[in-house]
Amino acid sequence: VQLQASGGGLVQTGGSLRLSCAASGNIFSINYMGWYRQAPGQERELVATFTTGGNIRYADSVKGRFTISRDTDKNMVHLQMNSLKPEDTAVYYCNAEYLRVVGTTTTATPTLRAIIAWGQGTLVTVSS
Repeated sequence: VQLQASGGGLVQTGGSLRLSCAASGNIFSINYMGWYRQAPGQERELVATFTTGGNIRYADSVKGRFTISRDTDKNMVHLQMNSLKPEDTAVYYCNAEYLRVVGTTTTATPTLRAIIAWGQGTLVTVSS
């Protein structure tokens, strides 16, 4: 399975960007999917995600400015980022846990395995 992220770039303070991530490959279903980011010298942190139960979690630092949405038919998530600040500068990574068919039982029931995947990252730079 591949997570392909797009939409990063350079923007001025106060500007907006929209990130998209598409999951493709052997996917039975997706348990959760969202975005993390990692700034230089810092640990990777959660930005926004759809949880297993379909709820949404945001980092406190982005609440009210970022909005996550999804297109379940296309296995995609989007992150609309408004009112960007220099401290939002980071590499943004798409993250998902999905179920993959790894076999079938004697009754033809699919055997599933949960796998966590990461995209390649897309750079967001906010200039002051």
